[in-house]
Amino acid sequence: MKTGISTGCLYPELTENSIKLLTGMGFDRFEIFFNSFSELEPDYLDRLRYYLDSHSARVVSVHPFVSSFESFLLFSAYERRFIDGAAFYEMFYRAASRIGADKVVLHGLNTSYASSLSDKEYFRRYSIMQENALKYGVELLQENVNIFRSSRPEFISGMKEALPGKAAFVLDVKQALRAGVDPLSMADAMGDRLRHVHISDRNTDGMCVLPFAGDFDLNGFISGLAHRGYDGDLIIEVYRTGFDTLPQLMDSGVRLAQAVERITG
Repeated sequence: MKTGISTGCLYPELTENSIKLLTGMGFDRFEIFFNSFSELEPDYLDRLRYYLDSHSARVVSVHPFVSSFESFLLFSAYERRFIDGAAFYEMFYRAASRIGADKVVLHGLNTSYASSLSDKEYFRRYSIMQENALKYGVELLQENVNIFRSSRPEFISGMKEALPGKAAFVLDVKQALRAGVDPLSMADAMGDRLRHVHISDRNTDGMCVLPFAGDFDLNGFISGLAHRGYDGDLIIEVYRTGFDTLPQLMDSGVRLAQAVERITG
């Protein structure tokens, strides 16, 4: 396992400034949370890639800034909007490929959105989007998200069974905990199609905080992932309200890397 961090931890800092701050702290593996259309332009992406390469750093995943719009754009009853939306999402696959990332994160369908879409139709649409992503050398990863269709392990396992060898997933610890789901149970549902992990901790108030700043058994979680054969990235993903100072962020990264080394050898 390798450790890294999301630029989303420093939101609303500009993406390029977040990268500079985080590389200055010693981080060298990133998920980039793009926050605007201009950040998907080739010139911007090339400058970002040049900076990363010159600092021996790489991007492993990309998080679209339109995740909250996916229910309407991709999973409504209006088929034409899905077709257009699936084509629209190719800009994120293209951007990911240009900066060397091989994963793009999908939230999916919010259960508060009035949609009669069946799971079967959801899986069909995801399958089409995954095929599009693969053309760019990237995988589209379904994330488990609280209050979304993907919040339950049964949905995830059903997706995996319906799309053998095609469905791929990102496990988000905070989203599992908010949904009242054991993160390792979610890992079991994802099985060998688990590609990526967003890691965080929680405190007694249930607030998402930096790894090892709360009371969740992160050592047990990392050990559980290793026991299940997971060998991908552990990406720190918290909100800016989840810590007070940048040194705390840097310390959390060091502690996470040390824990992974101690547990996995």
